[in-house]
Amino acid sequence: MQKGMHTDTERCVRAVQSKDARFDGWFFTAVLTTGIYCRPSCPVVPPKPENMVFHPSAAACQQAGFRACKRCRPDTSPGSPEWNRRADLVARAMRLIADGVVDREGVPGLAARLGYSTRQIERQLLAELGAGPLALARAQRAQTARLLIETTALPMAQVAFAAGFSSIRTFNDTVREVFALSPSDLRARAPRNAARPTPGALSLRLPFRAPLNPDNLFGHLAATAVPGVEEWLPHCLEGAGGTPVGAYRRTLRLPYGYGIVALAPQPDHIACRLTLGDLRDLPVAISRCRRLLDLDADPVAVDDRLRTDPVLAPLVDKAPGRRVPRTVDEAEFAVRAVLGQQVSTAAARTHAARLVTAHGEPVDDPEGGLTHLFPSPEALAALDPGTLALPRTRRTTLTTLVRHLAEGELPLGAESDWAQARARLLALPGFGPWTADVIAMRALGDPDAFLPTDLGIRRAARELGLPSTPAALTARAAAWRPWRAYAVQYLWATDSHPINFLPA
Repeated sequence: MQKGMHTDTERCVRAVQSKDARFDGWFFTAVLTTGIYCRPSCPVVPPKPENMVFHPSAAACQQAGFRACKRCRPDTSPGSPEWNRRADLVARAMRLIADGVVDREGVPGLAARLGYSTRQIERQLLAELGAGPLALARAQRAQTARLLIETTALPMAQVAFAAGFSSIRTFNDTVREVFALSPSDLRARAPRNAARPTPGALSLRLPFRAPLNPDNLFGHLAATAVPGVEEWLPHCLEGAGGTPVGAYRRTLRLPYGYGIVALAPQPDHIACRLTLGDLRDLPVAISRCRRLLDLDADPVAVDDRLRTDPVLAPLVDKAPGRRVPRTVDEAEFAVRAVLGQQVSTAAARTHAARLVTAHGEPVDDPEGGLTHLFPSPEALAALDPGTLALPRTRRTTLTTLVRHLAEGELPLGAESDWAQARARLLALPGFGPWTADVIAMRALGDPDAFLPTDLGIRRAARELGLPSTPAALTARAAAWRPWRAYAVQYLWATDSHPINFLPA
């Protein structure tokens, strides 16, 4: 069992007394004298240390009878970085709960995906997080409900069912218990947005731990965007002071339908506009957007480790807070990784666009140029290999991959064990270390994935005086663990490729 930060009372007290936002989401402070729980950066006067009790999750606070603080809004904290850097049972379970699996499939469905019994899952989550899967899912439903209450004019009955509650009564009781306010009171207290809302869209603020460097994050997504599925749209969202800002937009394949999201970096949050065919997909869409932008990372911990290397230190100091651009769909990224083998970014986009046009599901986008969902593995498994404008060996690689994905023989998702997934990928024809590790890094979220054979990495290594052969570079990179995927971002950023620059 992992020992969480909440068990280090002295460190937690220091974080609360200094109002250190870096620790928001790492733990929660329950105040015995008031019966509320807060994030570490709560702006109120810190309580006396003897009146503080620390919990690893909001759900654990709620289980212990505490209600959410109305000042610091602990429900809007970034997620714990623990679930990003670990691949053990608890971390994989937390990623699946965030993806809505418990609401859709129950605890037995969660256990089946992880290959454990429900008793084992419940025992391990309770031991580490102070709450079982049902309580954790309930806390997420409460957070989703508050978001819908405060940002939409939907009737409360629609809010309840969209947030995943089985009845209006349960919805009302949960909101009152968690927030000490009725749903109507929450809506009455919500700030009124002066901006004119887009019909049918939800405008949200996605929090993150500072610093966040948006250049490579949005630059990579924009430069590799597949036409019809993704785009960079200038003047898309409203930024600070009402100024129009550009945004990365893409279609989303979701459990109950499809969605379209627009994401734009702001100084203290990511502006997010979601259009959903079914509001029940809201928590899943938010979870996948956070994963796409690596928003739950702890950039201070990452950068502190990389700064210990005198070669990387100047790169980190120049532009701290780089994130790993990830994906909203692991199977989609695996297909795109194969299409990108040994070709330019432009050629990979062209190959992917052809698949989208021929096999993607059409969508309606009144705002921009998005036309399709990326094809599902099932749709691609039925294609005629002869129609692919690829070398014969690459066709075999692609068709084998999509067949394994469609038949469930290669599970790629939030529940994936990184080491097992790598081994299964490397067993497929045409899969070498580069393809397996780029999928591990960007699709599965392994923060320690490394690409020593990547052309851009080897070029950067030569220019910086690092070893340029894969074996020697891997040996040197051992000091960067467990954050080698972030070192890749800093090394890539030494090049003038468009992936490293925020679009104008």
